[in-house]
Amino acid sequence: MWLPYEYSFWIAVILIVLVAALWRVQQRGVQIAVATGRELAVVMLLYTLWQYIRELAITRTVGAIENAHHLWNLERDLHLPSEVALQRLFIDNRPIMQFLNVYYGGVHVPAAGALLIWLFWRHRDRYAAVRTTFALTIAGCLTIQALVPMAPPRFLPDLGFVDAGLKYGLSVYGQGGSGVSNELAAMPSLHVAWCVLVAVAVIAISTSKWRWLILLHPFLTIAAITITANHWWLDGVVATMVLALGWAIQHWARAAVGRYRSAEVTAAVPATPDGSRALAPTGAGGPSS
Repeated sequence: MWLPYEYSFWIAVILIVLVAALWRVQQRGVQIAVATGRELAVVMLLYTLWQYIRELAITRTVGAIENAHHLWNLERDLHLPSEVALQRLFIDNRPIMQFLNVYYGGVHVPAAGALLIWLFWRHRDRYAAVRTTFALTIAGCLTIQALVPMAPPRFLPDLGFVDAGLKYGLSVYGQGGSGVSNELAAMPSLHVAWCVLVAVAVIAISTSKWRWLILLHPFLTIAAITITANHWWLDGVVATMVLALGWAIQHWARAAVGRYRSAEVTAAVPATPDGSRALAPTGAGGPSS
């Protein structure tokens, strides 16, 4: 369903070569193309890493079913709502289940891509922070998925769950796990991490009065992953925690880089006889008012 990581890797390589070849051309149109190509190459490399590591994680399956049972018991101890009870309300409603299956399999990546494109073209000053947060969130989630295999609810029919994708012929995984994603990487949910980041970024950055409608995206995403029995509640909770940590790391790193650059600028300004720093001239006529 999604672009194979081999293709995305070579797309990134081609873009890097083109960017390197055109780097010194000073024409405005070429510079815009270079900036766009550079960021697209970064996104393609992140996508390649995401898909490649997910395939590697498929080899770690020992204990996935047992971990899922432990998680189910933990959710009962925490008095969280029952995912199987929620699924039973909708599982026989074909239109709703078909919509949720399609939403689960086909919206999270395009929504994230649309956000990055929008930020790159309309809010370039906010783009890097969001892109870096995406990258750190992906890295954090994939690390947990590789270390802690977790079966999704649909792998536990003994608890009453139904594989909604297979039931309605819309599974992105296929029969027996031959599809496009790692079936035993339920914890944490990248679907939730990405949809929360998309919603928060749009609400924080956009000035449109319609921006609050973006909250429908996390609402529908959480409904889709739960009712289709692809994720547990706590998958989303852990994903949101990883997202928050990723944002905090990038915020701290950007602040640290900013302080370092400010210190470099200050050190480059010559000191006056009284030990203070002289103001850098702003033009031939002296300091501007």
